[in-house]
Amino acid sequence: MLEKNKIVNNFNNLLTIIERLRDDEAGCEWCKQQTSESIAKYSFEEANEVIEAIKSGDNSRICEELGDLLFQVIFHSEIKKEENAFSINDVIESINEKMIRRNPHVFDNKDNKKFTIDEIDKNWKRIKKEEKL
Repeated sequence: MLEKNKIVNNFNNLLTIIERLRDDEAGCEWCKQQTSESIAKYSFEEANEVIEAIKSGDNSRICEELGDLLFQVIFHSEIKKEENAFSINDVIESINEKMIRRNPHVFDNKDNKKFTIDEIDKNWKRIKKEEKL
């Protein structure tokens, strides 16, 4: 439980940092001027840097790059919150719901059936396709 509390505190600190960076009075001028459109390229760059770090096998580099990518997710979410579009909480709820929906072999497996990787993959693709309809 201590670890989860630490995660919650660290996550809240990151939210506060981004809010402060975007603050009209005391924030960073560059951060305040950004839009999702203007920082979209950084999300792509950070995702590529995560891939490169993974390829390098350097765990400290992977950790750092994942942090940079997480920053992008929260930065975009803060911008959208300011636009009254959605918040980081909406992003988290959305992915929680999606993971539960796309993994019925884990979350709705009343018979405790063991599924093969192939079955899981086919089911994932079927569910994803149904979501797009």
